[in-house]
Amino acid sequence: MFPSLVGLLERRAATQPDERAYLFLSDHGAEEATITYGELLGRASAFAARLVDVTGPGDRALLVFPAGLEFIVGFFGCLIARVIAVPMMVPRRQSARDSSASIVANCMPTVALASPALMVRPDLRDRFTGLEWLSVDLARGGAPSPALPRPGRDDVAFLQYTSGSTSDPKGVVVSHGNLLANLEMNRISLSNTSASTGVNWIPHYHDMGLVFGILTPLYLGALGVLMSPNAFMQRPLLWLRAISHYRAELGASPNFGFDLCVSRFRAEQMQGIDLSCWKVVNSGAEPVRHETVRRFNETFAPYGLDPRAAYPSYGMAEATLQVTGSPRGAGHVTRAISRAALLKNAIRPPTDSADSQTVVGCGRAILDEQIAIVEAQTRRRLGADEVGEIWVSGPNVASGYWQNAEATQASLRARIAGEDDGADWLRSGDLGFLDETGQLFVTGRIKELIIIRGMNHYPQDIERTVQAAHPALRQNCGAAFSVVDDRGDEQLVIVQEVERTARNKIDPQEIAGIIREAVTNDHEIFARHIVLIRPQTLPKTTSGKVQRALTRKLWLEQKLDYLTTESAA
Repeated sequence: MFPSLVGLLERRAATQPDERAYLFLSDHGAEEATITYGELLGRASAFAARLVDVTGPGDRALLVFPAGLEFIVGFFGCLIARVIAVPMMVPRRQSARDSSASIVANCMPTVALASPALMVRPDLRDRFTGLEWLSVDLARGGAPSPALPRPGRDDVAFLQYTSGSTSDPKGVVVSHGNLLANLEMNRISLSNTSASTGVNWIPHYHDMGLVFGILTPLYLGALGVLMSPNAFMQRPLLWLRAISHYRAELGASPNFGFDLCVSRFRAEQMQGIDLSCWKVVNSGAEPVRHETVRRFNETFAPYGLDPRAAYPSYGMAEATLQVTGSPRGAGHVTRAISRAALLKNAIRPPTDSADSQTVVGCGRAILDEQIAIVEAQTRRRLGADEVGEIWVSGPNVASGYWQNAEATQASLRARIAGEDDGADWLRSGDLGFLDETGQLFVTGRIKELIIIRGMNHYPQDIERTVQAAHPALRQNCGAAFSVVDDRGDEQLVIVQEVERTARNKIDPQEIAGIIREAVTNDHEIFARHIVLIRPQTLPKTTSGKVQRALTRKLWLEQKLDYLTTESAA
């Protein structure tokens, strides 16, 4: 076992110096840049020599990069210099919903690293005053770093800031030991080898993009093929073409990415694509929908996609990345349950087709990890087929949040009532249940649960009903939440984007009526307020998760980009 990721990189550079470690594709799918394991160690060591001139061990460095190989050189330069890397999304110009200020205030970085293209943006320096800025240029050489003490397993590798889907981002303290444990879990569960090439478009600063897309290939000694998120969003089938061209075994995406591939499917753009090489179709980072898996498999089966490659998983930043998994080739597990019983936190067979809801299994605990379902208030462990909060314990779970002792104690050092084994547990904030075999099914988020007249309603189920009600309503672009009216009663609010091509053609009152009827029929609740907004204006995290709490706040402040708003008496 390696003592750190630095030791791992040194091993790869010694045994595979001339093998390509990573290559980056242009927005049109052409090879734009490549780097071998030997070159990566050399350039990262040279950059570490520059870092030690302006930082000390334990200092924090912002990594402000677009997608590209410069990020990887900067990241490993930080690890070699024992500087704590803080990957962060490139701030948008004049964005009112940017989390960068809170991240900087929390981690208090000494230096900021950026690509040459970003170094010329004056607004970045204006935004982050008082920081030393260093450019990471792939064309630039330099002397390697002096002999530096190598990090150990307990040393902090980087801070992974949470997505902020339900609260302000918190900096998860990820150690080298956490990373190595999680990478081994991933290798074991997926039977990965040095032949397991991966193609990744998820942002480098996202835990799935960094750990699965960048660090997993290094751990395996495999090739990592990278493309920009923008390239995927504009041309999602390029991702599939790259998987085919490089005979990749691994590819991951949040649920919405698979929906996007299906919606943009064009037979003429799939000519020559063979997906029989794709062994792990990993869906994570947001709830996995059965209909999404089914449509994706049906759409791309004619191109060699094996339905058994479907790999729904569950993970979170506090667990480094992966929490559950299944054996390679096992396919995905589904279960039909009673919708009415789920509203009461019970798992029962459906009484009829109208009561049936299909949930997708996300795999089981891996290696030394443990998963428990716990009643959130009493902290009592629940049994099979009982819905509660998902708790996790294992070597992949982070030790704390950066400079946030209160959140660390509450969420990362929880104890199960009546169990005196001394184990610390991660409280995920997610709801789910385990079946008798230990298969995990995720049902929603505790903070986002809508409770009306004593009944539990999951916002993603309501949103799915809304988006299926009319073709003018954009998929994966709506938010359902509740507010308290003047009488103290909970009322349902629905905010939904309209397709760009339909926004000038629809009758808003008619659409609101259709939405209200569909929600009433499917969920037996009344949508008091329905808001239609312009496309691409719904608040989302960097990984595409809907920010329901922020949407609720903006609705209360009347700051959404309205097309129309309609409230029933």
